[in-house]
Amino acid sequence: MIRVGLNHHIYDKLLKITSQKNVMVDEKLKNHTYTRLGGKADFLVTPETYKEVQEIVKLANNENIPFTLLGNGSNLIVKDGGIRGIVMNLQRLTDISTTGTTIVAQSGARIIDVSREALTHRLSGLEFACGIPGSVGGALFMNAGAYGGEIKDVLVSTKVVDKKGNIQILTADQLDLDYRTSNIPEKGYIVLEATFSLKKGNYEEIKAIMDDLTYKRESKQPLEYPSCGSVFKRPPGYFAGKLIQDSDLQGKQIGGAQVSLKHAGFIVNIDNATASEYIALIHHVQETVMKKFGVKLEREVKIIGEDPQ
Repeated sequence: MIRVGLNHHIYDKLLKITSQKNVMVDEKLKNHTYTRLGGKADFLVTPETYKEVQEIVKLANNENIPFTLLGNGSNLIVKDGGIRGIVMNLQRLTDISTTGTTIVAQSGARIIDVSREALTHRLSGLEFACGIPGSVGGALFMNAGAYGGEIKDVLVSTKVVDKKGNIQILTADQLDLDYRTSNIPEKGYIVLEATFSLKKGNYEEIKAIMDDLTYKRESKQPLEYPSCGSVFKRPPGYFAGKLIQDSDLQGKQIGGAQVSLKHAGFIVNIDNATASEYIALIHHVQETVMKKFGVKLEREVKIIGEDPQ
């Protein structure tokens, strides 16, 4: 298969939509993921406006080119063969604004920063998000949550681009938000921004909750190594980390990927792991826990891209 990255026609068309600094050719995706894994993208594009997002989607459709939304790469494993076609990263869309008890945040903004914006304005409801590393778009994509809170508790609406490149405004109810899921991937929506409704609160009380959650996260999670965060969803009636720990898998290593010694629910990249090694360790953990406890661990992390040639 001829790499799209060699197609100057597509490159020229992308430059008509956005500036040269926003179009990277044969870019290593390991430089753009929290796991530090992943092969090359033919084109990695970082649009600066909603109009550019629309035009890039329409270009991919018109030229029949594969299109992938990367997000900020926090809950994602990109395979070693990389991704063909156009890969879009919305890291330049980071505006956050507050009016009364409502916060509107663009999809590339970190959900952590949105929670800090809420604190600044003495707004309560997003304390749970103070340690979630993903973007706003990614948080909606998987209905991110922690410490008893989740996005669907505070989301009012979202502005998205659909598969045809049209902008739609959807209510939270229209996203089918459930435990770590939404219909965003199924519908092929690209989140542009989200509107959150919060409640007036006391600054010191909100800060105390956020400080406590931050301490819990930093003391229990292996933040010193690249990882995708929690690898598995919580199985009904169990805790994934406890099952993995009780299966004597902590410290288990395949290549440079290791089941964290600090928190068994994390797989960390301790020594230049490849995506293949990381994925192999995920499968090994799933098989071992199933064999020992009869419990199926379902991945929370998304795996995309091609296997190496």
